[in-house]
Amino acid sequence: MTHIRIPDQSGRIAVVTGANSGIGYVTARELARAGAHVVLACRSPERGTSALARLLAETPGARAELRRLDLSSLESVRAFAAGWDLGALDLLINNAGVAMVPFARTADGFETHFGVNHLGTFALTGLLLPCLLAACEPRVVTVSSEGQRFARFDLTNLNAERRYRAPFAYVQSKRANLYFAVELQRRMTAAGLPLRSMAVAPGLTRTNVLTGGANAGRGRLYQGLIRLLVRLAFQPTEGGARTSLHAATVAGLPGGSYIAPDGLLEMRGAPTSRQGHRAIHDAVTARRLWELSERLTGVRYESPTDAAA
Repeated sequence: MTHIRIPDQSGRIAVVTGANSGIGYVTARELARAGAHVVLACRSPERGTSALARLLAETPGARAELRRLDLSSLESVRAFAAGWDLGALDLLINNAGVAMVPFARTADGFETHFGVNHLGTFALTGLLLPCLLAACEPRVVTVSSEGQRFARFDLTNLNAERRYRAPFAYVQSKRANLYFAVELQRRMTAAGLPLRSMAVAPGLTRTNVLTGGANAGRGRLYQGLIRLLVRLAFQPTEGGARTSLHAATVAGLPGGSYIAPDGLLEMRGAPTSRQGHRAIHDAVTARRLWELSERLTGVRYESPTDAAA
């Protein structure tokens, strides 16, 4: 087990979605090791309970708890936010997601990649915004992907209105994560609010996102080939968690930063700021996506001033 050095997090409260395995688990564990009170927000109570027990065993004295959250259900997202009782929220890490799953729709009728990776994340962040803005220096970290660079972003086909191809749906949803993170920062800056929003790309990382969940039912050939590829070409999970932890904890990091590995094609390496991507500066598309997301989820972002009014 590799430890990742991060600044002291004592006194901070953090939520990590999808914290039962992979990058999310390592992120939650290292934040807890550094002193944060960490909420593991997981879809499966069984896997979440197992992850919490493992975290507490690996990090004696950690302050951590489990709460249920299913990003494929807006009802579950609303229930999680409505049940929040820990006061100010310092850190939200939007880590949970699905990757290249067979075609399906969420409980609310959205294509799974779009519904889970983007709309669920958008709704959760918006509903928790008052708690975030009650903190002194709140941060939101949204996990995108190095694959977002290859997305052909089509606002008219985000929900698989036309042809569905899993790889394209996946990278498009990850581009949506990047648009969301940067647009959230634009709106916070315009409102004069202290929240900092960052996007990260973990690089190619050994997780079960390609073999678990909706991909678990795929055939033995698929499972064998993917497991071999992951073992040979992908970095250890701790390597993939470094960008999330960097964005979450490094002092002075500007809001709107996109943190990705510094290696070839962002596949692995040390965390670094990469601001050259065209999507980061495409405010028109980001704004249109935001407005669409508000309509589809029914979640509108309110600052304390808006709520009082």
